[in-house]
Amino acid sequence: MRNKYITYLRDVRRYSARTCEIYAEVLASYVEFCEGDEDFSHTLSVNAVRAYEVWLFDKRKLSAATVSQHLSVLSGFCRFLMKQGVLESNPVHLVRRPRQEKRLPLFYKDKSMQEYFESTKGDPEFGTIEQKLSRLIISLLASCGLRRSELIGLNIGSVDFSRQVLRVRGKGDKMREIPLIPSLCKEISLYLNALSSLTDDAQDPDAPLLRTPKGARLYPVFVDRVVKKELAAVPDITVRRSPHVLRHTLATELLQDGADLNSIKELLGHSSLAATQVYTHNSVERLKKVYTNAHPRAKNGGKNGD
Repeated sequence: MRNKYITYLRDVRRYSARTCEIYAEVLASYVEFCEGDEDFSHTLSVNAVRAYEVWLFDKRKLSAATVSQHLSVLSGFCRFLMKQGVLESNPVHLVRRPRQEKRLPLFYKDKSMQEYFESTKGDPEFGTIEQKLSRLIISLLASCGLRRSELIGLNIGSVDFSRQVLRVRGKGDKMREIPLIPSLCKEISLYLNALSSLTDDAQDPDAPLLRTPKGARLYPVFVDRVVKKELAAVPDITVRRSPHVLRHTLATELLQDGADLNSIKELLGHSSLAATQVYTHNSVERLKKVYTNAHPRAKNGGKNGD
């Protein structure tokens, strides 16, 4: 039944390969907790799920966020089993989720990103293809707000140079178009020119846009390594260096520059506005700092007079 569910997620719900991997790992973890018993009509009960939650905290030492993710996966699996007639109700609904500390999305300062692009500019006609690739990875993540999986999934045909847009396949197999600034179009073009000297399919629209030095499509660890290495050279970047923080950075910058939430939602490929609204918290925190530093009453602790 586990395999049937993962197949359903992949083929019907069109979940990404990485998401299906995570779901499979969680279900395998639950089966391990149940000592290999896969009779879910008996093992999936309120008491069993509560005991599993405690096991994740005490034995596996997982964070509240990860435990909550496990419960979400189990809840989705229970809904699937109800449709299959295996369960009559969803026991996970009666299990309270662990309290999580709300964290603001991390982002890089505009000055830091400008410093990176200035330091790596050089002469665009020169430089190795590896250097072009590394900079292009940062450029696409920072300018288009792509998820890591979306970056990896880009094909040569994803770039429409005539319209200056990037066609991206996001979560749930949904397609969206992202505008490309002229300098990024040129950067992609120069990379493809360099690539054409090394491979015969640099003009094939179905071929990967970004390749490893061996010519294969990028993979998650490769992208993570490039981002860490490239941003490590910027002294002001002290927070976690990752593709997702670059995505957060674009969203935060757009919001601070006056873009409306709906436009940011469409650009990032969020399914609901609630997912985009998290970036408003960064703007509020920034506004508080401005207020505290500039407002006369705020500077003296809010006291009247003086």
